[in-house]
Amino acid sequence: MTDQNTNEAAGWNFDHSYSGLPELFYSRISTNPVPSPKLVILNAALAASLGLDADALRSEEGIAAFAGNEMPAGSQPIAQAYAGHQFGHFTMLGDGRALLIGEHITPAGERFDIQLKGSGRTPYSRGGDGKASLGPMLREYMISEAMHGLGIPTTRSLAVITTGEAVYRETELPGAVLTRIAASHIRVGTFQYAAGGGTAEDLRALADYTWNRHYADADPGDNRYLALLKEVIKRQGELIAKWQLVGFIHGVMNTDNMTLSGETIDYGPCAFMDAYDPATVFSSIDSQGRYAYGNQPNIAAWNLARLAEALLPLLHEEEEKAVELAEDAIKGFIDSFYTHWMSGMRAKLGLFHEEADDDSLIKALLDLMTEHQADYTNTFKALTFGKLEGTPIFGSEEFREWHARWQERLGRQQESADEAQELMKASNPAVIPRNHRVEEALEAAVEEGDLVVMERLLAVLRSPYAHTPEQEEYAALSEPSAYPYRTFCGT
Repeated sequence: MTDQNTNEAAGWNFDHSYSGLPELFYSRISTNPVPSPKLVILNAALAASLGLDADALRSEEGIAAFAGNEMPAGSQPIAQAYAGHQFGHFTMLGDGRALLIGEHITPAGERFDIQLKGSGRTPYSRGGDGKASLGPMLREYMISEAMHGLGIPTTRSLAVITTGEAVYRETELPGAVLTRIAASHIRVGTFQYAAGGGTAEDLRALADYTWNRHYADADPGDNRYLALLKEVIKRQGELIAKWQLVGFIHGVMNTDNMTLSGETIDYGPCAFMDAYDPATVFSSIDSQGRYAYGNQPNIAAWNLARLAEALLPLLHEEEEKAVELAEDAIKGFIDSFYTHWMSGMRAKLGLFHEEADDDSLIKALLDLMTEHQADYTNTFKALTFGKLEGTPIFGSEEFREWHARWQERLGRQQESADEAQELMKASNPAVIPRNHRVEEALEAAVEEGDLVVMERLLAVLRSPYAHTPEQEEYAALSEPSAYPYRTFCGT
């Protein structure tokens, strides 16, 4: 049995507010013990921010908790139910391979879900084994930490352990469990589930809970549920803008992968764009480009419309009026997204204030980047430091004309050139998790048991705006390949 004193030493402080919702929304479950859990990686910095003791988490008892073999004192495992539109098709879903062991309350009073991902079957597994393999769990660890370093709201990864058992996909793979930390796991799909399978009171209970957990400081006005919809729309507008600004492609923007908290969740077939092209798709299953980079804002709006549909019974007692309120709210997404995106793009170009022609200036640069297949991240970095050589885009007459136009625009603002450069340095990362670097780290970790490659990559990704000499090698592009890069859902 687990030593309760050891678990107390770890600092776990569990609450279970989600279990106060109607039982429609979850199932209480038993854990699925694994034969030989071993710690692969622990996020010590995240542990410290949560008020947890890293040494206790590394102990035999701490690892047993990460594996689901022995739960920490005070935990009450549940699997959450939800639904979702997956590639546009509605499906009843749920935590088919994850369990929520509780909501950890930090010493500062913050509340975070603690979820074990890959922990085995639940009532929502739909015939699956509920397991996960090491590669996809390490990918989520790396990318979620990179997103955090970039300042993008995201779930985070506390630990990855191997289970000592194999999982079978196309080949035999080492089993693993990831411990995910989230503001909550409430999704658009959770509301779809309530609207489709629950009562009006179930839906109201979920909406009230979500408001109190994530938006209690917002003004509810005279219609809390409309205010909830509008607040979620605002957060998602800001989130998707931040994705676009760094070239992040989620890859599977199903409605069950959009959170009400405004965090990025689920890092299955995600990747970062190299050459700028709005049509960029990496996911092997997105053959139609539904979730392409340039389509992400439209898909976010579509997903939010599904949330609005689920909330209709709460928005107004008259359906026609409820629809009108919902449609007006959804229109706010484009304003929210565009405002944040334009603000971010101005910052990437060192512009402190708005001018009417800024949209045209930005679009002209992006069009040139598309035409010349220019690397998105490195082009903005080159502009930041004035190193405009070595790539086709900088040698073109069209770019020279654009550059003169940009310099004229910079000259019309009161801020100095040094101030503009500092703004650009803070807005243009030196490094992103380049796809070839991620694959290199995963291969070393999974195939050779060597974590050094991943740890070095994580070290530079923690401070992507530092622009240090050590980051230069990680900014380099991969060698040309005859085959396009492809990602796969982590199963």
